[in-house]
Amino acid sequence: MAESQSETESLHFSIGILGIAGGSLLLLVNNYGSGSEGSLVPDTALGVLLLIIATLLAYAGIHRSFYRNSLFVSLCLTISALWYGSGLVHILFGEAIINGRESLRNAMVPGLAAFTLALFVICIVAVLQKDIVHSFIALSICLACAHQIAGLADIAFGQSATAACFLLVCFVCAYFGFGRLLSYITRGKIEPPGTGLRKKADLRPAQGEDVCDVATVGLVMNLLSASVLACPLLGVVPQLFSGLVPWLWTAGVFQLGVCILSYRAMDALAATFYGFTAVLKFAEGYSVLVTDLTEVVPYSPVPFPTVFAVLFFVLALFSSQRGLVHGLYQLFFVAYCIAIAAQPKGFYQEGTQGVQAAIFVASALVLFVTLHNKFSPHKIPTGEGLFKSMFARTSKLTLRAHDKDLHAPYLGYSKYADAEVLGHACSVLAAFAITASVGSQGPLAVLILPWAVVAGGVLQLLCGSVAFARGKTLESTTFILYGFMWIIWGLTRFGGLYGDTRGFSVAVGIISFMLFNVLVTVGALFLSKAWFVYAFTFQLILISFLLDAVGALPYGYDIGVTIIFGLVSFYCFLASIFNYTFQTPQLPFGDPLIKLSGFGGAKDNCPHLPARKATSVQQIAEIMKNGGICGMPTDTVYVLVAACNRPEAVEKAYKVKKQAQERPMSLWISSIKQLEPVRDQINPLLWDFMEAAWPSSISLVIPRAPWMDFFGLGDSSKYIGTPQSIAIRNPDCTVATHLISLVGPIAVTSANPTGEADTTHHNQVYAKLGDKVNGVLCDGPSPENIASTVVDCTKIDSGNIGFFRVGLIPKSKVLQIFEEIQKRHLHGQLNPAFETDIGDSPRESRSREASPEGSTSSLDLSQAGNEENDSQAPSNNEEDLL
Repeated sequence: MAESQSETESLHFSIGILGIAGGSLLLLVNNYGSGSEGSLVPDTALGVLLLIIATLLAYAGIHRSFYRNSLFVSLCLTISALWYGSGLVHILFGEAIINGRESLRNAMVPGLAAFTLALFVICIVAVLQKDIVHSFIALSICLACAHQIAGLADIAFGQSATAACFLLVCFVCAYFGFGRLLSYITRGKIEPPGTGLRKKADLRPAQGEDVCDVATVGLVMNLLSASVLACPLLGVVPQLFSGLVPWLWTAGVFQLGVCILSYRAMDALAATFYGFTAVLKFAEGYSVLVTDLTEVVPYSPVPFPTVFAVLFFVLALFSSQRGLVHGLYQLFFVAYCIAIAAQPKGFYQEGTQGVQAAIFVASALVLFVTLHNKFSPHKIPTGEGLFKSMFARTSKLTLRAHDKDLHAPYLGYSKYADAEVLGHACSVLAAFAITASVGSQGPLAVLILPWAVVAGGVLQLLCGSVAFARGKTLESTTFILYGFMWIIWGLTRFGGLYGDTRGFSVAVGIISFMLFNVLVTVGALFLSKAWFVYAFTFQLILISFLLDAVGALPYGYDIGVTIIFGLVSFYCFLASIFNYTFQTPQLPFGDPLIKLSGFGGAKDNCPHLPARKATSVQQIAEIMKNGGICGMPTDTVYVLVAACNRPEAVEKAYKVKKQAQERPMSLWISSIKQLEPVRDQINPLLWDFMEAAWPSSISLVIPRAPWMDFFGLGDSSKYIGTPQSIAIRNPDCTVATHLISLVGPIAVTSANPTGEADTTHHNQVYAKLGDKVNGVLCDGPSPENIASTVVDCTKIDSGNIGFFRVGLIPKSKVLQIFEEIQKRHLHGQLNPAFETDIGDSPRESRSREASPEGSTSSLDLSQAGNEENDSQAPSNNEEDLL
């Protein structure tokens, strides 16, 4: 498995390096062969080829980000964005949408300037880390961008130097490719410097580092858009025009990707920030495009940028607890939104362009600090522990520990963090955007369309997808439904498609959405009061859309309901981000208005942790040590467990289960060594039978004896077994045995109310038992839907065993094991516990204890099949014994 993962890492790394080499070779040939009469490669063809290569680089960078190598990810995705933007500009130039070389220069220079600085920063960090390949590639392409800027001003000056820089990139990539090939041929014995993949331990960030691996790419995109908007102020280009739109929208697309990957990295605050900035990039590009096509500069309604500034400020405030630098950096965007509100035609005004110049400088500094701190043991202070120490002095506010295991989904394990913060924020943005009145002007003259379509639509679809991945069905349905509604309504109402089409056809579509939202509103009754009000107020907005479609909208009704919906959404946003940051106290979402068994609504605090992680097992163990009861996967089905040394927990599990008296709980151990202190109280034949049969899916019903008191059950021992016997088992499941080793012997029953079917998935544990369970270890579907085999050993003294139930292990296999143990005892092989009676020392006794020849291992048991199940007794539940 490790070798396969290493090969996958090497593949993605090689794709990235070879992609950079291919793009550099293409640009090398084009720059070297081009002259004053034109380009060697037609611009349209050059642009298409750059897009293809950029896609390969994006693929390699995204997949490589899963292995925690931030520097390569930053380099790969930065070059990918560079060639995406350049490729689109070349296509526009080739199709004569951009006319003349002067226009080409104005379109290329702002983007090239931004990437020159970004690659220079990456080069500096690579040099400090002594990373030969990355530093040479970053420096060479940085110089190529700088010479390309010079070449756009004077062909004779820059093109040859640009070609030389790309030639250097090709040499470095060829060196890397040769090194990887040599390493592969010699099986790693010969590896030229700089061509080896870092060990897995070196790829992981320092402990406590919260920065997402792709966050640096988001900073580069902010640098790019700031360069585009600040260049007119600095006189680099005369004005904003459509040739700059590819850079702005490339930045927007990449920041959407960074948003998704930030959720994958369990960083909801970073995902929210880059979702916000992506909205700005699309709005900026839309404004420039509309201005160029209609010669009318669209103005932004004052309420929207004001609300956006408030959202940015709240996000900056809560991001400061991760690091003061991050909070201060986000305040620049608060200033930017305020500048837009102060100058409605903001993107073209000097005030907003001045703020973008400040963002350009701030983005470059934060990019260097983030990359440097990611790798260097000598950190640049960012104020990371300032707020943590401040909150540590007060008991009123407790920061939440942002460990990946704490980002557990509502039901089950998910690879993504919760997206409700961004989802509710997008509802706020979309709601306040449509409060603007178009009036007699054309719909394109008012900057509403990108706010409604991108913020309210695209980002809410993204949030709905993330919510679905986390098992939040209702929340996912809500975000996706509202996302489609905002997209359709935004394009229709504010995209110039509405016109004279109002009437029955539009009304029918709105009524369909209203019917769907009625179902969402009813479902919210079972979730929380906040979600119910959220869905209900959106229904009021849909009513305003319907009244507008039929021409019967009362004056001021639409403004009123959108403001109400916006305020409700803002509270949900504030509560989500507050509860994400602080463990206590919590801003309430309210209890469900209608509560059914098994539905805890937003009040659910039952952790659902991935069983594949040791930290999750440790957390469940702590819950059980404190008297909690938990759901757990086994080698058969899911079970409900409690620690035997916590009698109150055993009694609680018995009552939660609604256990019938004829179906008592059983006792589980992680190893027969846990019975060592009471070995002298157990029949020697039974002891050897246990050793041979376990670990496996075999439960043994043995006579009850005083040794039960050893486990600290107290009065709760009456809930385990019957007055005459008790069922005991050592499961063949790594997770279960590890948990029992941490907690001690446990009392077990099936994770479902008595009389219901077995629980075969972690989602069913909470659905069946509700919030009475204190934790669930999640491992997906059960490996087997067949219960364990229950063997009657109460008469083993007489040499006989029986079967209460034949399950996963067939009867013939159990009898074979027992017959082998009987033969050992007939030949005088006594239980070592009794050998001390004939004068042997304990050490000598243990030395003679050995596995019998031909004994059956647990692996043999698991592969035995299901033959001879003719004696299987009817039983619905795995651990409810007869």
